[in-house]
Amino acid sequence: MTAVVLKTILLTTETSHHLYFLWKLGDLCPLHALFWETHSLQASFETAHPFEEARAHYEKDIALKDAPKSIMDSLPVYQYDSVNDGDCVEQLKALDPDIIIIFGTGKVCPEIISIPRKACLNLHGGAPEFYRGFDTHLWAIYHNDFQNLIPTLHFVEPELDTGKIVFEEQLPITQDTSLEKLRIVNTKACVNMSALAINGLSQNGYLPSREQLQAGRYYSFMPKDLKEVCVRKYKRYLQRLR
Repeated sequence: MTAVVLKTILLTTETSHHLYFLWKLGDLCPLHALFWETHSLQASFETAHPFEEARAHYEKDIALKDAPKSIMDSLPVYQYDSVNDGDCVEQLKALDPDIIIIFGTGKVCPEIISIPRKACLNLHGGAPEFYRGFDTHLWAIYHNDFQNLIPTLHFVEPELDTGKIVFEEQLPITQDTSLEKLRIVNTKACVNMSALAINGLSQNGYLPSREQLQAGRYYSFMPKDLKEVCVRKYKRYLQRLR
């Protein structure tokens, strides 16, 4: 079957690792529009941890060092407080996409799920059969569950993080994969899975998938004190890799 160019739209937020995703995926597959969600959910308790400052430095100054000065110049960009805003939904409908890929926005409304002709897909930072919601790779570390540091690409359903799984990828962690680097390692896996999905739909018109075996526990934001526990556990894990 001859591959066709499908109209692919990305729904995400303007963070350093999402910019990295946009840059790398755009090098592999044609993207047709970008929708920024400008409002972000905030916890009612302290969540900021010093390791995140090191992560921000790594992502902005090292991972994005060779990125184009304006990654977004090559495609239309739309900004909305929420991707569920009525104007956003209407704009998505007007663009008539084949594929929508969601990476890091809030929960989308059923109307958005029904818009793309081929697939509405979500990138989840962990294994949704065990960890749904926020900070999923950190919650896996907190539970010493390093085997489930597995980002996932799945179809979107009205219930959060429960859709059929298309791809999942075990993160390639080595001694050099410090915690501040882990989110970019995760993002690279998300690029790979997204490119495979876009190319698969372009060539075959469908994506094989499987039902989730169970609905994982829903996790909210991780508090600062528990992030400190994660930092210590992750360091011990890296030491065991020697």
